[in-house]
Amino acid sequence: MLPSPPTIQPSITSETDLLAQVLVHTPGAEMEMVSPEQRLDLLFDDILYIDHAQDEHQLMCAVFEKVVGQAGGVLQVSTLLHEAFEADEARAAFVTRLCQLMPAYNFQAFEADLLKLSPAELHRFALTGHSPLAIHAPPLPNLMFTRDVCAVVHDRLILSHAATAARSRESIIMDVVLHHHEAFAAHRDHVVRLPRGVTFEGGDLLVVNPTTVLIGHSERTSFSGVMNIATALFADTPIEHVLMVDIPKERSYMHLDTIFTFVSPTECTVFPPLIDQRERGNVVHFQPGEVSGPLRCEIKPSLKRALEEALGHPLTFIPCGGPDALNQRREQWTDGANFFALAPGVVIGYERNTRTFDAMREHGYRIVSAAGFLQYHAESRFTPGEKTAIKLEGTELSRGRGGPRCMTMPLARTASSP
Repeated sequence: MLPSPPTIQPSITSETDLLAQVLVHTPGAEMEMVSPEQRLDLLFDDILYIDHAQDEHQLMCAVFEKVVGQAGGVLQVSTLLHEAFEADEARAAFVTRLCQLMPAYNFQAFEADLLKLSPAELHRFALTGHSPLAIHAPPLPNLMFTRDVCAVVHDRLILSHAATAARSRESIIMDVVLHHHEAFAAHRDHVVRLPRGVTFEGGDLLVVNPTTVLIGHSERTSFSGVMNIATALFADTPIEHVLMVDIPKERSYMHLDTIFTFVSPTECTVFPPLIDQRERGNVVHFQPGEVSGPLRCEIKPSLKRALEEALGHPLTFIPCGGPDALNQRREQWTDGANFFALAPGVVIGYERNTRTFDAMREHGYRIVSAAGFLQYHAESRFTPGEKTAIKLEGTELSRGRGGPRCMTMPLARTASSP
């Protein structure tokens, strides 16, 4: 018998509203199955020490639980998938999609056997690629970057289409969770599914405010992905402005959030060489056209100008790595620009990016460790207020090439009162 499902009411209208519910994946057995020979094919630059990586991730989740302040606020993808697999139709959907989207592995020859696996066995196979059968699949070490499997805008859940074969099974897992876990039963008609051949990953979408989103045209999100999402949002949500940011199609900048994140309603951390110092032409403003007509578009002189026009107020850009160009490159490499906002002006990032934290301090942020934050709030509830930048020990997690925003997929935030 399934436990009572958590209450889920998807609602995201800003990157910095108070966190109410978030989806994560603490790295597990799948991480231990990454070999040195296959790591690059699996999009991993190094082999993680799993015990330390789990400790670091669990500390991050403890911070989230303190901020949310209630049960069911921090959900694990693995748990939701295991619960969904208790239903026969969920296991059948997973196996069918697996055979369709990964024909090179010849899973279709074992389809009947896969359907006979127990929920626990199929769950292990889904994450690690290992099963009692004479077949195997690559593990999913990138599942800890849950940001990329989905995106929430208002009450719409945009399902990713992974750009790489190494991550395609993650999209299937999220599809099964959204369509077969009871927690999402009331929201299944709010899932946006993109056409085949279109790629999109959630690290490329940032919700600016209730009427504006940013979408990166990147190594992982195609132009068709941007256009399909824009069309869907204009049709079914209050979104009126989509700003597309064209970024180099390189692994170092695989998603928009590797070079740009919001830390408060009026402040962003940025990688200056690709945000402040680009020539005109990499930001396009889309708006809905007339009824059934084409979208209207306009090239903007800069991302800062485009955002300030959409928001109606000035923005401060805080440089990742501080003012020095070499430090900017070094700390962007270790996700210095990849902050995750817990509340307006309260963010978490990797402590190794010391010069980025120095820049945050210069802009009025109190710098604290994750352990210090939890100790300070041990006897009290968290209440947003003072600008705070929380340092997360990420010695192991950072070797996976993704920061706290990459590792989190918010389902709901509580909007501030006007």
